[in-house]
Amino acid sequence: MLQSAIAFFANFTRPKLAIFLISLMPILELRGGLIAASAFRVPILQAFLICFLANILPIPFILLFIKRIFKFMRDHKILLGAVNWLERKAKAKSVSVLKKQYIGLFLFVAVPLPGTGGWTGALIASLLDMPTWKSFLAILAGVFCAGVIMIVLTYFIPGLFGFPASF
Repeated sequence: MLQSAIAFFANFTRPKLAIFLISLMPILELRGGLIAASAFRVPILQAFLICFLANILPIPFILLFIKRIFKFMRDHKILLGAVNWLERKAKAKSVSVLKKQYIGLFLFVAVPLPGTGGWTGALIASLLDMPTWKSFLAILAGVFCAGVIMIVLTYFIPGLFGFPASF
């Protein structure tokens, strides 16, 4: 999926806009954006800042509005399956967050694995009725740590993702 996104954006946008858009996308988020940034040879600091800001941008909206969006979706039977699927996925991943609250939320977002990240972390925090401001800070710190980990993996370990390292 990531290679398809990189190829698509490489043909239609500038590299910095491409990594911004990739980092905005659920599932790919900052992890995908930094891999793409390495492939596009975007300098490390610029890549980190662009991907971090893009990944954080939707988080407050998810924390504040996802329950209303889900309510709207439930009222339209065609979208009910999607809501139920998203809630099941979030609740299944919320076990670690439930035990440790904000540390759990931070760790969930900080570990750059598929299915983790700011989008899912915000969804979990909202569904668990965690206070918005504290949740946002935990997610912010988690995205920052995930970014540092991904910078090391994408820029300092040549060829790990099939792209040469660039500085």
